[in-house]
Amino acid sequence: MRARDVLVAVLVAAAWGFTFVVIKVGLRDFPPLLFSALRFLVAALPLLWLWREGPPAPWKYVVGLGLALGVGMFSLLFIGIDVGLPAGLASLVAQTQAFFTALLAALLLGERPTRRQLAGMALAAGGIAVIAADIGGGGSLLGLVLVLGAALAWAVANIVTKLAGASDALRLVIWMSAVAVLPLFGLSWAFEGGGRMAAALWGMSWLGAGAVVFQSLIATLAALGAWSLLLARYPASLVAPFSLLVPVFGMSSTALLLGETVSGAKLAGAALVMIGLAVTVTRPVRIGKRP
Repeated sequence: MRARDVLVAVLVAAAWGFTFVVIKVGLRDFPPLLFSALRFLVAALPLLWLWREGPPAPWKYVVGLGLALGVGMFSLLFIGIDVGLPAGLASLVAQTQAFFTALLAALLLGERPTRRQLAGMALAAGGIAVIAADIGGGGSLLGLVLVLGAALAWAVANIVTKLAGASDALRLVIWMSAVAVLPLFGLSWAFEGGGRMAAALWGMSWLGAGAVVFQSLIATLAALGAWSLLLARYPASLVAPFSLLVPVFGMSSTALLLGETVSGAKLAGAALVMIGLAVTVTRPVRIGKRP
């Protein structure tokens, strides 16, 4: 993997880690489905200039990516945080997408898992069980389940992105965002209600507006575009391990800026997840050379 691409992957992880602070801030102004819809609405605005070029991949992949990542992953993630899972912990749980990706790659792409990978997955699953046991009942446990669902949706999106093989990753992200907008607004109207949507938009603060812009321009267009390009250029199992840096940035930034604390049991579970994910998906990386 080229040194430049390694740096890009680290910067993407940093942006996605900090975005969990931004999500928490945005959820103070918007209900989760509306927040997600606004994120992709702004991210899709470049289509006003690019629509004539069309999507850079077959429609089945563009629609699949929009539904898996735009509607599935981010809706479940935002709702999970909104119902009580701490944002920093969510940044860790979401990265179980790495071993979900490895499992789906084995099932759909023929990348058979080794015994080492299976052992890593078992360790990560044990860590999630420890976290769930410490959380107990209530909204946080529901939030944990929802964010695990978000991780699975993200893994599906990784496989779809790999199959799409789009050379113009940024244009793929823009078209994917456009696909996600209408379903998300429809879900928001159905489950959050038109009155709540109108009140949130009318009472939007500058911080709320900034959260939408950050989510759209930095976390979606810039970071997701770069991630999609890396997935198109390298094997999914080589790119996915960089997501292990996301909770490092996420848990540290939420602790520093939001004052979130994590119990000893949760830290132990987090350590098991990180070790398990590392064992599952990492491989020696030769900086300066492409595989």
